Amino acid sequence: MGLRRAQGPDGGLTASTYSYLGGFDGSSNVLAGQLRGVPVAGTLAHSFITSFSGTEVTPDPMLAPAAGQGPKVNLVTCVKVWLERVCAQLGLGLQEPHLGERAAFVAYALAFPQAFQGLLDTYSVLRSGLPNFLAVALALGELGYRPVGVRLDSGDLLQQAQEIRGIFQNISAQFQVPWLESVSIAVSNNIDEEELARLAQEGSEVNVIGIGTSVVTCPRQPSLGCVYKLVSVGGQPRMKLTEDPEKQTLPGSKSAFRLLGPNGSLLLDLLQLAEEPPPQAGQELRIWPQGAQGPCTVRPAHVEPLLQLWLQHGQLCKPLPPLAESRAFAQQSLGQLSPEHRRMEQPAVYQVALSEKLQALVHRLSALGAP
Repeated sequence: MGLRRAQGPDGGLTASTYSYLGGFDGSSNVLAGQLRGVPVAGTLAHSFITSFSGTEVTPDPMLAPAAGQGPKVNLVTCVKVWLERVCAQLGLGLQEPHLGERAAFVAYALAFPQAFQGLLDTYSVLRSGLPNFLAVALALGELGYRPVGVRLDSGDLLQQAQEIRGIFQNISAQFQVPWLESVSIAVSNNIDEEELARLAQEGSEVNVIGIGTSVVTCPRQPSLGCVYKLVSVGGQPRMKLTEDPEKQTLPGSKSAFRLLGPNGSLLLDLLQLAEEPPPQAGQELRIWPQGAQGPCTVRPAHVEPLLQLWLQHGQLCKPLPPLAESRAFAQQSLGQLSPEHRRMEQPAVYQVALSEKLQALVHRLSALGAP
């Protein structure tokens, strides 16, 4: 949901595309849906609600039943009746819910009766947004329509979601409308990793989480800590040493392989020179784990090549896969990581190792001063 905060002329589109690829269910960016096939979803805007004062005359307040049979009903009148009943149940005065907000909800319901939703916090969640939403939702319910959900955009989202779910359950029991209990609750408002974990915890009543700024601007990692470096010229390896070991490069053209155990668990990724024969399943390999003081041996049950040639001399070698296929591949790959690698606090470092021949080349060029 971060289109307006995205940086650069193409930032919004790329953020929507790659967020979906990485695991998000959809985007509020309709251009990403048109150009990339990303599922689009969204809710009301506060500006839509505040544009109504409550004095507007609804051009056509009549709405036909969802089944298409029976006479049309004046939705405005029906909502007023339900508002009295809802306010009495919630212990609110009939004048407390905002007139303009209710007019906005009614207008939206008339336009999209199959997809009605309420943004609750424009004025007051409990004293205005919620009773107005309930009045419109229950009026629609009489005609056979079902609201798709509500959204919260301020305050303690977890606590409010629980309060609202409790009210949904009480109103559902009072008026014998079981569908109201399970109305979806969506939340948004500068949600970062910590708040996401809190909202997704067991027992949470939050069903949908909209994330914007924290995903499109990447405040945790505003730049990618890797750059293009020369590793070979005319088939001859090149290496950058530097005074900082972390900035040293690995020389030569390389291949990469993922080594897996018998149950498909990840062992490590192996970098080796492109000229070396690929490792084989069941073969004992002598490798040099990055950061280790010496070599070790490993016998993978499965080997997956990681490097595929897609672009050569500026031209695609084969058609790019559909976005949905790339997304499924990304999810499958991420799902292989252990919980220790995926935890937010002090995640385990994923092991990468060098082949013995690549390690020997690194050692030789380091000793020579890397010509």
